[in-house]
Amino acid sequence: MPDPADWSRLRLHVVTGKGGTGKSTVAAALALGLASEGKQVLLCEVEGRQGIARMFDVDPLPYAERRIAAGLRHNGDRPGAVHALHIDPESALLEYLAMYYKLGRAGRALDRFGVIEFATTIAPGVRDVLLTGKVFEAVQRNSRNKGATQYDAVVLDAPPTGRIAQFLNVNDELAGLAKVGPIRSQADTVMTLFRSPRTAVHLVTVLEEMPVQETADGIAELRRAGLPVGAVVVNQVRPRDIAPADLRAALEGRLDTERIAADLGEAGIDGGADLVSGLVAEARDHAERRALEDAQRAVVDGLGRPTYELPRLPGGVDLGGLYELAATLKKEGLA
Repeated sequence: MPDPADWSRLRLHVVTGKGGTGKSTVAAALALGLASEGKQVLLCEVEGRQGIARMFDVDPLPYAERRIAAGLRHNGDRPGAVHALHIDPESALLEYLAMYYKLGRAGRALDRFGVIEFATTIAPGVRDVLLTGKVFEAVQRNSRNKGATQYDAVVLDAPPTGRIAQFLNVNDELAGLAKVGPIRSQADTVMTLFRSPRTAVHLVTVLEEMPVQETADGIAELRRAGLPVGAVVVNQVRPRDIAPADLRAALEGRLDTERIAADLGEAGIDGGADLVSGLVAEARDHAERRALEDAQRAVVDGLGRPTYELPRLPGGVDLGGLYELAATLKKEGLA
């Protein structure tokens, strides 16, 4: 496992997280941040949702690597580029059949008869080997990839935390399916990368009890599987611009309502008692939320992993927002 201060040694960044934590957003921002100083980065997705295309506002991605954005400009250096790859198991199996069994036309015929869909649905272990095998080839180009882009880093927008260890631990998933043969050999080769110092699995969470607990469980499960745990990225963090004493006063109902009314009047706002009481209620809700977040932040700090925080973007996440998050990851040292 690389020293946390030297993530630059990684070739494969696997990003996972509980649904709703923004793991795909973090993966995209990480790819943009890594693609600085002329570096070439590949952003992969394996869940079939075309999330990359939506985030970068491009056409749906084919089963082919495609340049989708310039990387983050950093210190005036020439930016690199982010390329994207949408990996689906059916296309991966067709490519696999053509590569190992020379089934070009025959493989496409099987696809028309529904055999490909059947094979990738009935045997999820095989499905995951095909998906991860494609990621492996992007990380470690060989003679079959003549003329292909050599990437400085690959970022994988992976399945959620609850399935990440199973997804990456393809050897165990194949135990009862393929003990010998090319697909078993491919699984063994993939595992050498996934368990190497060139790989890290980063976990994305928000400061809520269930996602934080799932992050803790995910870290434990990854360690049991011998997979390298990377950083914890705390996403959608609210601003911490209210003094602790004021938060306590809001939480305990001790805010000075007369002063609030006077301040509103000085600002030319005359809302009366209803407006003041509404603001006091909002302040109490915010203070309660902050207290819950602080409690969960303490739990995250106790996980023993390097932690990075990304702000909640008031206007939502568009391409400009991705660059903003990328700059934060760069500044904090993950990208």
